[in-house]
Amino acid sequence: MRSIWNGAISFGLVSIPIKLVNATQNRSISFRQIHTEDGGRIRYRKVCELEDREVGQAEIGKGYEDADGTIVPITDEDLSHLPLPTARTIEIVAFVPADRIDPLQMDAAYYLAAGGAQAAKPYTLLREALKRSQKVAIAKYALRGRERLGMLRVVDDAIAMHGLLWPDEVRAPEGVAPDTPVTVNDKELDLADALMDTLGEIELEELHDEYREALEEVVAAKVSGEAPPETPEPARSGKVLDLMAALENSVRAAKESRGERPAETEEASGAREAEVRTLPQRKSARAAPKQTSGKKSAAGGKAAAKKTASSASSASSASSARKSTSKSAQGAKKTPAKSTAKTTAKKTAAKKTASRKRSA
Repeated sequence: MRSIWNGAISFGLVSIPIKLVNATQNRSISFRQIHTEDGGRIRYRKVCELEDREVGQAEIGKGYEDADGTIVPITDEDLSHLPLPTARTIEIVAFVPADRIDPLQMDAAYYLAAGGAQAAKPYTLLREALKRSQKVAIAKYALRGRERLGMLRVVDDAIAMHGLLWPDEVRAPEGVAPDTPVTVNDKELDLADALMDTLGEIELEELHDEYREALEEVVAAKVSGEAPPETPEPARSGKVLDLMAALENSVRAAKESRGERPAETEEASGAREAEVRTLPQRKSARAAPKQTSGKKSAAGGKAAAKKTASSASSASSASSARKSTSKSAQGAKKTPAKSTAKTTAKKTAAKKTASRKRSA
């Protein structure tokens, strides 16, 4: 990469020879103005208003226009006497946290290349000091006839410098925010958060200039004599009448573009929750007349079944007992009392004989 400025970084009493290299490039396609009838180039000529003739670059100088329209000539000799200590020096004046820099101040970006082998050691020292401090350096430098403000930071193993606008060059956002009082409710914020989560993050390297690519296709088609590519129909967009509906549709469209299942709306989710809550009430209504929970209703049903079964068993036992009692009574009527007495005497004698054997 070709350097556009040579100088040094002033880091206290340490001087680091460096070369300034552009860190960005303009990839946009530029056009020439032509005469539509014959395709001839349209050029701008520098003409002196007083003499009405074209002048060359060697005859052109600088001038300052006063408020009344008077032009005051300014020569290079006049500019050479300006008190610019940063004429060939990037003078570091402070180190601050990176979040102290307003992104609105960001301007052009440059890489600072070490100017020779003798600059390797101090260059590396400054780079590592910036890494360890987790801060950026604020510096002043002169470029293209004016003093500028810059911010130095580490990018991989190199030191980069971002040109900064002076604080008084950034306008205050007065009259930009809407004057109409607006209230945003929680549901709208929740849907906005859902849309942000659905869109998610992206690697910036994946982004590209689609307009430039389409323009290149048009130019290539014209050069080869082919028909230009068809223009896709733009997406239809109407006025936002219902913000909630627009947010919901945006979330759904974002999910579909990623191949995911569309998110349910708040009303559908609430309806599903309401349906789940009513299920236990339907179960309890079928199990018992009282309004109880599903588990209690089921337990009550089982208990009632057990009680019914036990009642039926008790009734069956009672019936059997009555039948056996009646049979015993009938047998007792048929058997004489003497046989009963003999049977009792035999049982008593048998018990006495068994007890004597155990004691022996």
